[in-house]
Amino acid sequence: MSRVLYFDCFSGISGDMALGALIDAGLPLDELKRALGSLALGDAHIHADRVLRAGVSAIKFNVHEHAKGSTEHYHDHAQHPKASAEHPAGSGEHPRASAQHPGASAQHLGASAQHHEHERPHAHRSLPEIFALIDGSSLSATGRARAKAMFQRLGEVEAAIHQMPVEQVHLHEVGALDSIIDIVGIVFAMEWVGADRVVCSPLNVGGGMVNSAHGLFPVPAPATVSLLGDAPIYSGAVQKELVTPTGALIATTFATSFGMVPSMSIERVGYGAGDRDDPATPNVLRVLIGRAAEQSQAERVTVIECEIDDMNPQIFGIVMDQLYAAGALEVFYVPVQMKKNRPGTLLTVIASPDTRARMADVIFRETTTIGLRHYDVERECLDREIVAVETPLGAVRFKIARRDGRIVNATPEFDDCATLAAANNLSVKEVQAMAIQAYGVSHS
Repeated sequence: MSRVLYFDCFSGISGDMALGALIDAGLPLDELKRALGSLALGDAHIHADRVLRAGVSAIKFNVHEHAKGSTEHYHDHAQHPKASAEHPAGSGEHPRASAQHPGASAQHLGASAQHHEHERPHAHRSLPEIFALIDGSSLSATGRARAKAMFQRLGEVEAAIHQMPVEQVHLHEVGALDSIIDIVGIVFAMEWVGADRVVCSPLNVGGGMVNSAHGLFPVPAPATVSLLGDAPIYSGAVQKELVTPTGALIATTFATSFGMVPSMSIERVGYGAGDRDDPATPNVLRVLIGRAAEQSQAERVTVIECEIDDMNPQIFGIVMDQLYAAGALEVFYVPVQMKKNRPGTLLTVIASPDTRARMADVIFRETTTIGLRHYDVERECLDREIVAVETPLGAVRFKIARRDGRIVNATPEFDDCATLAAANNLSVKEVQAMAIQAYGVSHS
């Protein structure tokens, strides 16, 4: 059974939110610090604090960059009673008692610093400088290669936006050490999770305007837009930047698909906090980790419907033939009573989602309707095959239906029975009975 990770981005995604959520879901902070290697020694220190966002308990991951040579202090808020309201006293060591927060540690490495990707003082680093910092981490060789590939992608995006060679690019918003730690840290965290499949929800990008090193831009910022690619996005009620460039990079690098929560059994839940505490909506990223549920035989299909009350009845047969020729799976008609008490006909078409436009073209072209509706549903079908069974009158094809390898239905084809009945001056039901008997003998 495969392992699944789901990013629930109802309030956006950023690097610190993603790391906070995975720490809350059990990623040991000490192991993360060891993986960061020299990135978290001397020039910066990291800490994870438990905070509330609209009443939801979450982990806020912070990076504090300082001058070389300064001393790194290890403490928790139990030792510092003057902790700010953002980091209340008593949010120190987190017990592993919570089933939803196994292993979530609030060990604090250094003083608190609350910043956002676009609010921190940024260094302007070139790709070779960033690659050298990544080489100072303790990631696996595969992890270092992935982190470098992520920054290479960032560099190419910046180069395209500013029309300059990638080797001349100096990254701004994501070139600071804290953003580098976010990306290197998330690479390690995803290796630690070991998910076979990563799914991401549609991304709430927010709205409004955001300051960047290049000026004031509408949300999502140009680099974020480029990194999002064809990922599904939307703008909710919060008109602030909710998806940062680092967040967009994480989502589109690791997610293999975007959509609803996949069928899964949840084993761990983690909440990673952003900087703001919005009273209406928890400013958190939620991560669900678990096992993929057993897959059923369900498949996604589209149902297309319309009512018709002003068409020559002779055309209905042609419409059905045209729809089947266009690839419909099922077509049927149901008599209905329409507005003004007029009798009409409900046309229902079941088709593959990728053929919906083709079905609509046929319906609008061949019928008198001026509108239709469509919606997706799941359809579960038995495994089917056609086998020939010899009877005293000749061969009859049977439709065999199985579930989990067990035969649950065996039905003789009506057309074969009708042909043999006409040729032998028998009723169709007599031929059907003979065919069923022959099938029973051959499979006894």
